[in-house]
Amino acid sequence: MASVELDETPSATVRKVEVNGGGEGGSKMSEKSNRKKKKEKDKNGAYRYYMSKLGFGCVRLRTEYDNEGNFDMEVVDGDGQRRNPTHLVIMVNGLSGSAENWRYAAKQFLKKYPEDVIAHCSECNPSKLTFDGVDNMGDRLAEEVISVIKRHPGVQKISFVGHSLGGLVTRYVIAKLYGQDVRREFAQENGECRSDGSGDPCPEEKFKGKIAGLVPMNFITFATPHLGSRGHKQVPMLCGFYTMEKVASRASWLLGRTGKHLFLTDKDNGKPPLLLQMANDCEDLKFVSALQSFKRRVTYANVRYDQLVGWSTSSLRRRDELPKHRHCSKDDKYRHIVNVETAETSSRQEVVLLEAKVNGFKNIDLEEEMLRGLTKTSWERIDVNFSGTKQRYLAHSTIQVNRYRINSAGADVVHHMIDNFLL
Repeated sequence: MASVELDETPSATVRKVEVNGGGEGGSKMSEKSNRKKKKEKDKNGAYRYYMSKLGFGCVRLRTEYDNEGNFDMEVVDGDGQRRNPTHLVIMVNGLSGSAENWRYAAKQFLKKYPEDVIAHCSECNPSKLTFDGVDNMGDRLAEEVISVIKRHPGVQKISFVGHSLGGLVTRYVIAKLYGQDVRREFAQENGECRSDGSGDPCPEEKFKGKIAGLVPMNFITFATPHLGSRGHKQVPMLCGFYTMEKVASRASWLLGRTGKHLFLTDKDNGKPPLLLQMANDCEDLKFVSALQSFKRRVTYANVRYDQLVGWSTSSLRRRDELPKHRHCSKDDKYRHIVNVETAETSSRQEVVLLEAKVNGFKNIDLEEEMLRGLTKTSWERIDVNFSGTKQRYLAHSTIQVNRYRINSAGADVVHHMIDNFLL
């Protein structure tokens, strides 16, 4: 495994950059241009030296777009040949977002793991489509993930990274894809008959515990309202006032079906709210089993200044379980990460069957039920605080480095995720 520096330049359909290269410019250049040229030359020289040590003459970062606006980012050899990475990372945007929101993080993944990773930034749920509901967004994302695997048949592992609403969508989609043998479906579509000759009467058992036939590795969310947006201080911009929270809940329809899901006001066919269903295994969708199949589950949560998603809902904790406010990081490398909790299950495990609550879900503590279900499995909780930075009031976007120019303070958070990523 090796890391590499990558830049990116645009073209019509494919964006790619040579890691080596360079050359002298004309003799008549301004002093500013000469300084810039010298800097680029020194940088390229470092690239060439480093890559020669690794045995590579030239590598490029290639970004490929499909007709829907989705794009994959991967490192290719100088002649454009893929390097057969085996780990697919699906990156999902939040409300009103797009694939571009994850561009910075995707590039950092490829700098760190150029031979191992394909970073796919999803675009199937951009802008107004994010109002269609978690389930509809999840259905679209499931189809997209299958199409990506079809384009990259060599991948063996899969990880998900979701920001805000995207974290809920990824929780839905992994349940949709849990236990599926996608490659066998591809073979059947092509009229092929795949058999290993073992005579196994239950070949589907081989894919139990896998996501779309791939080994699940990391499930990571950034500022995701896992417990919804209903309840005391779950939406900080409402200042914790009950009246304002009640009005917001009643006005959830302004965000379409998604708003009903977030504020737990959906009542499809008399069923419990979708987010409550997603905290347990259902007959057709195994939400918790899918989560448990991942080797790591991680939440990154803003301690302060996130006006859209509260600390409790994004870190999957009860309010009395939140650590005291931390203002200073213990690590100079990740100066905005102020608290790290190792993976552990909830200390309050009381099993409550969802089926027994279907007819009376109005009278139960929805938040508590969701916490009980989601903490049946262990989570790593990473608390982030942008206090002292000019970008603190943009914390919800800064935590993922939505746009580097205005959210650069979150770069250390992204690097923390990548440095601790399980390959």
